[in-house]
Amino acid sequence: MNLDEMQQALREQQVDGWLFYDHHYRDPLAYRILGLGDGLHVTRRWFYFVPAEGPPRKLVHRIESGRLDSLPGSKAEYASWQELEGGLAALLADAQTIAMQYSPRNAIMYVSMVDAGTVELLRDFGKEVVSSADLVSRFEAVLTEEQLLTHFEAQRRLDGILMAGWEELRRRVNRGQADELGMVIWLKEQIEQAGMETEHGPNVSAGPNSADSHYEPTAASSRPIGEGAFILIDIWARLAGRPEAVWYDITWTGVVGREPSDRENATFHAVREARDAAVALVGQAFLREQPIAGWQADEAARQVLSQAGFAQWFTHRTGHNIGTVLHGSGAHLDNLETHDERLLLPNTCFSVEPGVYFPGEFGIRSEVNMITRPGRAEVTGRVQEQLLRV
Repeated sequence: MNLDEMQQALREQQVDGWLFYDHHYRDPLAYRILGLGDGLHVTRRWFYFVPAEGPPRKLVHRIESGRLDSLPGSKAEYASWQELEGGLAALLADAQTIAMQYSPRNAIMYVSMVDAGTVELLRDFGKEVVSSADLVSRFEAVLTEEQLLTHFEAQRRLDGILMAGWEELRRRVNRGQADELGMVIWLKEQIEQAGMETEHGPNVSAGPNSADSHYEPTAASSRPIGEGAFILIDIWARLAGRPEAVWYDITWTGVVGREPSDRENATFHAVREARDAAVALVGQAFLREQPIAGWQADEAARQVLSQAGFAQWFTHRTGHNIGTVLHGSGAHLDNLETHDERLLLPNTCFSVEPGVYFPGEFGIRSEVNMITRPGRAEVTGRVQEQLLRV
């Protein structure tokens, strides 16, 4: 927790303070931003108020009075609900506009951690509760130089694994032993051998399964892969044993033992152009040092696919924030599932991954990652320019 930087951000946003609140780990953002870790035994409500000026203040239950002792600031205690409400009113006495993990109308649900009743209580105190979404982005999504290096190292290793994976797929097809789950297991083994870790996945989707953007093969569902198959591989990893490491997350598509059909080629080209439109818009904004929100990048990609006649088959956001959490807490490239008005900040990472999915037939997604810097934004890793011939 960097108190000086946090208070500077509050002053810049003209907010009187940031109120953190939790009960039974409802708000993992608070624990990460405050540096509390995840080992506390929390069964009672606690509040931590960081004012734009002056020292922070705490309100904790008497039987868990030490839960925030690692943080700076004065401490008040409560036991009864009446003491809690009185203590909270005193905690916020000199503040009017208060940021919390709240989003009006639940528009940005990724930061909507505070229950409606707590917001109602503060409003009864005459307080204005505003969203901490941009503050969360600043203190959760902005990466250090060392963290950015971990992304590039994961990129170097994973790009190699993916290319080797296509070659392994060809060998297995030749032997008549290729299937989705077998390839997933092989890729996961390669990730572990390369000193990386992944979550549930990676994903290898064949034929109609590639039209399900969140398909995951199992022993029961795994589809055999033979000549003529259409294949989508979505793969992600980060350096193992390093909680500060940043993920790398990509998707490529290809066909086995044949040339792509005209429809497959036309769909891929449209998806590629949508991807490149979002990348170009972000790049231009950072080059010109102009603010750009996540929804704007999504809209750039969505317009391309709409003009190509694919709007109804592009059924998810264009991209997600990437950090130490695969789907991070910074701005997403989204004007479909949400209207994400959070700004894309310098020194953040995110995916750009438009897709078109024809149920029962095939789906194409082209996913790259971007890293932003002051004055520039770049794609990391290899970029797919045409469907692979495996």
